[in-house]
Amino acid sequence: MMSEHKHWHVLVTGGAGYVGSCLVPKLLDAGHAVTVLDLFIYGADVFNGCDKHPKLRKVRGDIRDLAAVRNALAGCDAVIHLACISNDPSFELDPDLGRSINFDAFRPLVKAAKDAGVERFIYASSSSVYGIKDEADVTEELPLEPLTDYSRFKAMCEEVLEAERAPGFTTLTLRPATVCGFAPRLRLDLTVNILTNHAINNGRITVFGGEQQRPNINVEDMTDLYVRCLQYPDAAVDGKVFNAGYENHAVMALAEMVRDNVGQAVEIVTTPTDDHRSYRVNSRKIADELGFVPRHTIADAVQSLRDAFAAGRVPDPMTGEVYYNVKRMQSLDLH
Repeated sequence: MMSEHKHWHVLVTGGAGYVGSCLVPKLLDAGHAVTVLDLFIYGADVFNGCDKHPKLRKVRGDIRDLAAVRNALAGCDAVIHLACISNDPSFELDPDLGRSINFDAFRPLVKAAKDAGVERFIYASSSSVYGIKDEADVTEELPLEPLTDYSRFKAMCEEVLEAERAPGFTTLTLRPATVCGFAPRLRLDLTVNILTNHAINNGRITVFGGEQQRPNINVEDMTDLYVRCLQYPDAAVDGKVFNAGYENHAVMALAEMVRDNVGQAVEIVTTPTDDHRSYRVNSRKIADELGFVPRHTIADAVQSLRDAFAAGRVPDPMTGEVYYNVKRMQSLDLH
């Protein structure tokens, strides 16, 4: 399924974020040239020691600034589009800001990419586009029923990308589950990462409800997938949409996995909740068509966080705003 290895020049929008900080070093290791377009609000030196790599170009700019976008696209023949206001709480801080970044800037970016000669455009959508489904198997064929503006704009961007797809401009949409595990620009506001942080640094996990299902994927697998997606033949990916998840687990089961890894002394406290929404995704299609099967477990993600805490790589984990998107956006007062 994999084509012969081609070295791309990849623009990674939002490349200094959680996923990007893990992805960019892998792209460089694979021999690709990388341009990162980002505001760098979580720090400029987040690429695990490869910040000075000769094939890495960093462009500090806003995805809404077409001049910055065109500057970043110069010489690029592939795009991995990660930049967005990245979850519902962050989006709800300023819905107009969220729309301007997550949707309004998207078609101009895609058109600029086509004008610049980009041959492959990989879009990070979200598994939240399905909304809540009664089906146990939430496959790519089910209708999209997004519940929030964040997920609605993700779905609308998918439609834009399909409308802009053209011969010589190969497009691919991935719908990731919730990402977990350690990355150089760490987020501690995602389910598994929250539970692990509290288990290690608080000795106590609070679970709201507990029966709700959540799909997750290790950040190592998600970033491996983006690298692989540059190597698949055009025909295997053009116009395709794939879920990308590992397993679906109840939140209580996730808490118990964390406790099993961190230590049985960790207390799990359950609290009633009005939020009984369950999300599941089925990722068989990407395994069947592209041969991609995640290799890193939820326990691996927990262990990677434990190792980072033990090594002193995560100072001030409970209150440091750099780990929490909402706190960071509030302090910077982004517009």
